[in-house]
Amino acid sequence: MSDKLTENYPEAAEYIWKTVDEHGEDWVLEHYYQQLYPLGILLDMPKKDELPFFDPEINETMSKEEVTEMYQAWAEYRDC
Repeated sequence: MSDKLTENYPEAAEYIWKTVDEHGEDWVLEHYYQQLYPLGILLDMPKKDELPFFDPEINETMSKEEVTEMYQAWAEYRDC
């Protein structure tokens, strides 16, 4: 399947499409920041709003600051 996601993020697309197959698009959108976006440490990951099934009229995204704050809170929690 040729699509923008696969063209722009070939390594990440493999994981994203596999997760869509296993859980569905809605699950991926709901759990993107917690389950997939952290792969950005290893791979070039798209922003949530770059996913081909993201609909800005229905789905929400987090700002870079909100994502950073969430990950910092997780790090602090793990350190306790």
